[in-house]
Amino acid sequence: MTLGVIGEKLGMTQVFDDNGTCVPVTVIKVDPLVVTQVKTVETDGYNAIQVATTPCKEKHLTKAQIGHLKKNEISAYRTLKEFRVENPSEYKIGQTIDLSVLSSVEKVDVTGKSIGKGFQGTVKRHNFSRGPMGHGSKNHREPGSIGAGTSPSRVFKGKRMAGNMGNEMVTVAKLKIVKIDSDKNLILLKGSVPGPEGKLVTIKPSRIKWN
Repeated sequence: MTLGVIGEKLGMTQVFDDNGTCVPVTVIKVDPLVVTQVKTVETDGYNAIQVATTPCKEKHLTKAQIGHLKKNEISAYRTLKEFRVENPSEYKIGQTIDLSVLSSVEKVDVTGKSIGKGFQGTVKRHNFSRGPMGHGSKNHREPGSIGAGTSPSRVFKGKRMAGNMGNEMVTVAKLKIVKIDSDKNLILLKGSVPGPEGKLVTIKPSRIKWN
């Protein structure tokens, strides 16, 4: 149960550390989050807080979303997300949460939706080896046999075959925080994070403890 932040992926660049080593980093903009709801075990069955980001116009929200925010006198926001917390009493509706929650954190887990690549074959989707490339071969990039014919006379579930690739939630663990710029609401993480530029990602303190 750790509190995190939501940010917009701006892109990748590189910075130099104190030793002069070039470090590839992903730049994420994290605007202050607004607490829109506090959930407790007594009222909802679990402890959590709901936060909002990305201000928008009311016409872009449903009546249910508008009513939910207006009940607590919160302006219109496009994105709502929950974070499980141990002590929800420490938070109040309307409170803002910024990058300071990660000030003492060294590594984080980043979750986002990966870039969709459409329908792909087994060579690209599952890293299958290709067949012979000679003119006599009829199996350059084909998947090959997908099972026996007489028995079991079907294809087993989970068989790696061609299909839609990407466009799924992916978490990259243990990314090192290179720099936090509180003035510009920017955080620089070593390495790449899921998703295209302009999409939202969730950043939480890493739960994995091994080195």
